[in-house]
Amino acid sequence: MSNTISTSSQGTHREGSASDRGAGILIDRVTKRYPGQKAPAVDGITLEIPAGKTVMFVGPSGCGKTTTLKMINRLIEPSEGRIILGDDDVTDIDGDELRRRIGYVVQAGGLFPHMSVAKNIGLVPKMLGWDKQRISNRVDELLDLVSLDPAIYRDRYPKELSGGQQQRVGVARALAADPPVLLMDEPFGAVDPITRQRLQDELIHIQSELHKTIVCVTHDFDEAVKLGDWIVVFSERAEIVQYDTPERILAEPANEFVEGFIGSCAGLKQLTLSRVGDVDLLPGITARSGDRAQEVIARMERAGEHHVVVLDDRDRPVQWLSRRQLSRLNVIDGLTDPKLPVVGNRATLNDALDTMLVCGEGAAVVTGPRDKFLGIIDVETVMRAITAIRQQVANSVPADAPVGTNTGSVPTTAAAGARL
Repeated sequence: MSNTISTSSQGTHREGSASDRGAGILIDRVTKRYPGQKAPAVDGITLEIPAGKTVMFVGPSGCGKTTTLKMINRLIEPSEGRIILGDDDVTDIDGDELRRRIGYVVQAGGLFPHMSVAKNIGLVPKMLGWDKQRISNRVDELLDLVSLDPAIYRDRYPKELSGGQQQRVGVARALAADPPVLLMDEPFGAVDPITRQRLQDELIHIQSELHKTIVCVTHDFDEAVKLGDWIVVFSERAEIVQYDTPERILAEPANEFVEGFIGSCAGLKQLTLSRVGDVDLLPGITARSGDRAQEVIARMERAGEHHVVVLDDRDRPVQWLSRRQLSRLNVIDGLTDPKLPVVGNRATLNDALDTMLVCGEGAAVVTGPRDKFLGIIDVETVMRAITAIRQQVANSVPADAPVGTNTGSVPTTAAAGARL
């Protein structure tokens, strides 16, 4: 590619924290050789990752994508080349110190089983010398960010959590010291499809608030399209076959290798390019715990609605009741329905359809950041959006396309001086 993204390593800073914005990463002519192997695992890769963006690494097993990821925080040491994080060459930084500056999330959370949730999350801040009150405040802040009630989950142990809850805690732990960079290695691969979808939505919400630089390895191309601002498609020895936006890769794959990796039905995959929040939501009717059922039914009848969304004291949906269900009640209770058909506003239209099918409903409740209720999406809305999507495939390379090569040199362009 001939274009370069212009990134800035200067982010805004919170008081007493590392950085609340992402840092650019430059992988410059990096090679990794293992003893006893003729061919390098990674061969002279040059890759520029823009600050504050999510970049997804995809490719066949054994292609070097995880090796490349782990060289960024030097869990694997490069044999040649340099890696620049912000303004710093990571090869000049003590490995332990470096890893405290970079969040790292692995499959199934990687939590320490003998530590409570609070101690798992507070581990790195404790190593950095934060005082107990500051650590406690940070733990509660992060649990709230990943939609886990601190009062309920702070003192629990990993064995008391579901797989999805463990993964949320793993993300919270990686963010504890407010690092500018978050590395994720197949983070959602060990959970069921519905939980995976909700964790993906949670990550999108978190990124919309924090703007970290996220580098994520996945085998799932649909996940890469959903989460990534940019996608790197690797072949053997971490050769970069295509580095582009999801829209461009789906519309114009670089060659047959990329076409094969995308798989069939590329047109349907464009469902992952449009979010629930991009379409007009239905407002719905809402109620609260303690409301009189007959009064709510009267409001529903006036509005021509057949269901009501029951919200808690933080505007989070907990039930979705029909008129028939309400007619059996005197007062609405505050119980939570674990089967509530809910999708995040940054979920894809494909996710919304999946949720409706799994729950057997023709609509779903839509939530935003911190699980706040936003509205209702129905099948008719999704079908109209699908028709429009087919006519909106991007057909030009963005001006801020980042660099990715295996040529052994950093491309020189007019924008190169504005790099990291």
